[in-house]
Amino acid sequence: MRALTWQGKRDVRVENVPDPRIEQPTDAVVRLTSTCICGSDLHLYETLGAFMEQGDIIGHEPMGVVEEVGPEAAEHVQVGDRVVIPFNISCGRCWMCQHGLYAQCETTQNPDQGKGKGASLFGYTKLYGHVPGAQAEYLRVPMAHFGPVKVPEGFPDERFLYLSDVLPTAWQSVVYADIPQGGSVAVLGLGPIGQMAVRVARLQGAEKVYAVDLVPERLAMARRHGAETIDIRQVSDLPAYLRDRTDGRGPDAVIEAVGMDAHGSPVAWAGQQVVAALPSQIAAPLAKRFGVDRLTSLLNAIYSVRRGGTVSIIGVYGGAVDPLPLVDIFDRGIQLRMGQAHVRRWVDDIMPHLMDDADPLGTADLATHHLPLEQAPGAYDMFMNKQDGCIKVVLQPGS
Repeated sequence: MRALTWQGKRDVRVENVPDPRIEQPTDAVVRLTSTCICGSDLHLYETLGAFMEQGDIIGHEPMGVVEEVGPEAAEHVQVGDRVVIPFNISCGRCWMCQHGLYAQCETTQNPDQGKGKGASLFGYTKLYGHVPGAQAEYLRVPMAHFGPVKVPEGFPDERFLYLSDVLPTAWQSVVYADIPQGGSVAVLGLGPIGQMAVRVARLQGAEKVYAVDLVPERLAMARRHGAETIDIRQVSDLPAYLRDRTDGRGPDAVIEAVGMDAHGSPVAWAGQQVVAALPSQIAAPLAKRFGVDRLTSLLNAIYSVRRGGTVSIIGVYGGAVDPLPLVDIFDRGIQLRMGQAHVRRWVDDIMPHLMDDADPLGTADLATHHLPLEQAPGAYDMFMNKQDGCIKVVLQPGS
């Protein structure tokens, strides 16, 4: 089959690889009809290359049609089912899964990685199981007795595709933000997760949603969905700006959807570049023990939220020694919530909105580029460099 593989820093290519097959009784094999490039894939493209191996298949936001089913998965999925595959691989049976903490599944955890990592993820480094990813024509799906989400025919892929990651991640970020009914929230970062967080916050009753970014196309999209947008390039002091708009207090909650690669942190950026340039056998232990993120966006979130408010962190961070102003977090009584999305936990809440013909979550207004898998390398460059109005890329294997 054809698949997108990692070859080195900023070097991915589509090549022939062996077809996946059933390896465990709980496996399934899915022929993929759509698969996305995620913002967190860009971390592999550059920052987290130390944890990749040449030839690794990337990607974790797919849907498609079941082609083969292992004997222990047959009660959940059948050949021919149309399914969305959550990005985290969860058994549904362990203590963590029984408590809705699917991103911490004890069956697929990776305790051998440093101080231990959570559930395995598709296409996301040795830290998270080294499982082949989904930017490919076919995908082996472990834990298929639980993971795949069956969806109906009669809708385009994009109505359900974002159940793989974007929608549950955004939904969790809003739930964690604990926005009071009629309250206010600022969303920092308007990539796909931030865009959906804006919509979910509005859907769940936020009266005022402030959407912050620096890319004109992203700001325009958020405005279309009811946000008051803030171009960070035009604001010298974001916390002060937000306080001025919220009776001097700051918004009730802030959703931080930027993560480790925030603009405006030149020293941390330089450190990331140095580590990324080292051989992986040297870079990996350095990143695990001494990694530092670019914290501009997170610090803006901490100082923007009102006292007693909540910062919901959904952007990906990987630093081990990040300096944070704990004295101010404590003094201001700020609650911090964060973590990988527990995808299956939120599917039942989201699905009724996807079945609504009015499309209240605007799934038809997120992808800006639909491309065949063969054009994926160029799409990574475009997405990384924010070219051609790129906000979300949907790859279509076999097209």
